[in-house]
Amino acid sequence: MQTDSSFTFVLFGGTGDLSMRKILPALFEAHRAGGMLADSGKIVAVARHVADRAGYLEWVNEHVKPHVSKKGVDEAAWASFLDRIEFVKIDLGNPEDFALLRDAVSGLPGIRVFYLATGPSLFVPICRALASVGLNENSRIVLEKPLGYDLKSSNAINDAVGEIFAEEQIYRIDHYLGKEPVQNLLALRFGNALFEPLWRREWVESIQITIAEELGVEARGDFYDNTGALRDMVQNHLLQLLSIVAMEPPHSMDSDSVRDEKLRVLRALKPIDSRDIGKVAVRGQYHAGVIRGSAVPAYATEPGVKQNSTTETFVAVKVEIENWRWAGVPFFLRTGKRLADRVAEIVVNFRAVPHSALGASALRAGANRLVIRLQPNETIRLYCLAKQPGEGMNLASVHLDLAFDQFFREGQMEAYQRLLLDVINGRLALFVRRDEQEAAWRWVEPILNEWAASNKPPKPYASGTWGPAAASAMLAQHDTCWLEEEN
Repeated sequence: MQTDSSFTFVLFGGTGDLSMRKILPALFEAHRAGGMLADSGKIVAVARHVADRAGYLEWVNEHVKPHVSKKGVDEAAWASFLDRIEFVKIDLGNPEDFALLRDAVSGLPGIRVFYLATGPSLFVPICRALASVGLNENSRIVLEKPLGYDLKSSNAINDAVGEIFAEEQIYRIDHYLGKEPVQNLLALRFGNALFEPLWRREWVESIQITIAEELGVEARGDFYDNTGALRDMVQNHLLQLLSIVAMEPPHSMDSDSVRDEKLRVLRALKPIDSRDIGKVAVRGQYHAGVIRGSAVPAYATEPGVKQNSTTETFVAVKVEIENWRWAGVPFFLRTGKRLADRVAEIVVNFRAVPHSALGASALRAGANRLVIRLQPNETIRLYCLAKQPGEGMNLASVHLDLAFDQFFREGQMEAYQRLLLDVINGRLALFVRRDEQEAAWRWVEPILNEWAASNKPPKPYASGTWGPAAASAMLAQHDTCWLEEEN
């Protein structure tokens, strides 16, 4: 991916956790690769807790350098990367300070990218302050999640930002869309004749999408207690992954063609009646337990969590898509904290053969499945049945690994690196359009409202397990189970 697109990348929240762990390391990897970033491109960090550029570079050396590639740091590449970085000290609560930013970037080249690695409460004030000094022209704005608390607040932010930036200038980022296996899912489906004929209700029995974390809320208890897993993960990451899995083939890979097809999926989600939420949605909250041999506390005792909190740390939900391709196929979405493993994966369970002369193994649902793992290791694996060596016709499960690293010398690009390059080069396909976001909120809201009105607390589950037993029972009603329960 070569570029000669000159740019000025302005990073709000330049000393924040996201900048430290993801954004600056991703920009460094693109810089080190050579040719991905124009030589004239500049990074302008904005923060108020550092006095000057020298102090900021000291902070970058201390906090960012440990998060770059495990291959180590080439000191010459690191030094030249630091040469790209400028710094402006600004109090984001003082619009008059933005004149300092205007003066700092006035002589810098190319398209301006404003990355808002801040809390959502600052999105609108920052955008208005940028407009007040004329920095909303010839620019792009990147918004991190969460974008609102519900449909109303999301629309309020989008309306306010939309008064200042045109829709084609707004990049709503969801880093899961930048992951290599998600990109390969598109390639597998739409670049090969093998999978697409099978990618429909006639051949698919069910689909699971899981994003599981071993970590708890850590130091984010106050934020998380006002958010919960449904808002934090389902409304964005999981529904975006679902739309990629279920979308119709776009006529091209340009941004609006891809996003139009994703939107059709989100609009085709079967609305959930409030009376049925208890049957198709499970919410849980982790209690004390053991993860990798270490005792961990209950959610209720985490710093920042309100007493007797009913915030969910686990969600499992059954989703149906009302269209010809997917009618009758259940999609099971699951996410949670303090689960047994850190994993993000998509599992496509194909239907069993209609008749087996080879025994019951071939009639088992899920004997043929495709597993796309997004983390911690990024792989795609196809499971099928084969004859065991020896006498008789005994079948056993085997798998084919799509080992991309054996075919391509280039290492896999980290999700943030790909997405930041897409922003710089003006590619919108992997970013969420406003109407997609609205459709996702509209589907999620009845669940949010029912849980808010309910007197029933979340179902407890011990840390280090796979969540409440009710999540497994929900799948059992469809004669299937979660992937880990097969083993």
